[in-house]
Amino acid sequence: MVDQDWDAYTPRDHAVWRHVLRRLVVQLRDRAHESYARGLDATGIGTERIPRLDEMNERLSRFGWSAVAVRGFIPPSVFTELQSRRVLAIAADIRSHEHVAYTPAPDIVHESAGHAPILADPRYAEYVRRCGEVGGKAIASAADEAIFQAIRRLSIAKEDPEATPDELLLAGERLAAASAGQREASESTRASRLYWWTAEYGLVGPLERPRLYGAGLLSSLGESLHCLSSAVRKEPLTAACADVGYDITEMQPRLFVTPDLDALFDVLEEFSSGMAWRVGGDHGLAEALRAGTVNHVALSSGLEVTGRVVRLVPGERPAGPGLHTALVQVEGPLTISRGGVAEGRPIDGPALVATGLDAAVPPGRFRVDLPTGLALEGLSVDGREVLDLRAWMGERPLEVPPGCRLLLARSLPSVASGPADPGTWDRWFGATSGFAEGEGEALARARKAAALPAGVAELYAAVRHLRESGRSDPAEAERLRAAAERFPAEWLLLAETDELVQRA
Repeated sequence: MVDQDWDAYTPRDHAVWRHVLRRLVVQLRDRAHESYARGLDATGIGTERIPRLDEMNERLSRFGWSAVAVRGFIPPSVFTELQSRRVLAIAADIRSHEHVAYTPAPDIVHESAGHAPILADPRYAEYVRRCGEVGGKAIASAADEAIFQAIRRLSIAKEDPEATPDELLLAGERLAAASAGQREASESTRASRLYWWTAEYGLVGPLERPRLYGAGLLSSLGESLHCLSSAVRKEPLTAACADVGYDITEMQPRLFVTPDLDALFDVLEEFSSGMAWRVGGDHGLAEALRAGTVNHVALSSGLEVTGRVVRLVPGERPAGPGLHTALVQVEGPLTISRGGVAEGRPIDGPALVATGLDAAVPPGRFRVDLPTGLALEGLSVDGREVLDLRAWMGERPLEVPPGCRLLLARSLPSVASGPADPGTWDRWFGATSGFAEGEGEALARARKAAALPAGVAELYAAVRHLRESGRSDPAEAERLRAAAERFPAEWLLLAETDELVQRA
């Protein structure tokens, strides 16, 4: 989280807000879902100046939500957790006047004028919260992190007035290369696609006459018009939308329509019913193995093992329905927890989970024969730590680490994203490892402010002062209009002064 730093917004920033919001309110009057107009009033979002987030936060609290300021893109795991806790993350920056119609980067227009108003609708708000819960449990891959960083870098470059053509080209190539490395979409990617095609870019109502409810559409001058045109293919919303990719830097050529907001919950339920955290077993283990990231495996005994799943050994016979895996190897660092509370400090690892039986290995020499055909022998130090471990599948010897933590479980009901005890994990290994908190976004913001000539800034401020004074002064309006003509590239300033002259 960051301070909004409201006083750092330039006069041109406030002009951008006013230009976008006033036109959006008019454009969306007959295009947006009925909740949108009511929500603007309920959340205290005005058209004349960028809102103060502390004031928005007070309004949002009336229907159970709050808001925090962030700088640009934040890690998906953070974004989804905030949503699940009914917290709206609002990017504090605002789009440049070159990107008024559509911005490639998160900004305060998108979050506060897009998401916040319709959060006043309890159905939409609950859907967003549940999306946060589902997205937070979705398993992410190593490729997802590379794509996230590449998208973030490209959006920063597009909003940076000093970015060179070579820098923009490199940022685009980085995204293409990162995307090419994702051979199969992870659960996290598919969950983000579902969120994108609904809460961000969703249409609602009859297929032939839908209205807008997605925040990306509600906050874009260009896309709020484009989305209802014949150039955009509209399809009925189903859970299959999670298999459809998108380009965050371009207007969308294809959108999905839900008949009403209540139907969103059916789609989310259908999607989440097949996720690793709900299915567990072989499906969940395969997802974690493919991802190569830190996740946690829930055991039928009530324990959870957090780490990287690196090996699955099938049994001669199944351990139970949907579970043919006899042995799971989890590499450290790892934690063992119960009910989401870690037991002791992290372990270097590895750990082995043998399936088919809920039991503890007694201290001392042991042999365990499991219904999968797996047999284990070794010395148990304390019921979990084992030494001199040997294993067989039937008559065939298996290669296993001689020293490890050994756990037995009849079944594995869930495999979910990240550590089972995030607080303990974060204390040892860092909450957002590898994430730099908005240095690129802050630099682009500073460059945008520096690129605003003092004379232009003074004119924007004078225009705003005259408008907010409420007085009619034709002579002053004409003077400002004449002064603005010295800066023909400042189309927004010219539009602002034209409005003053016409009003006078």
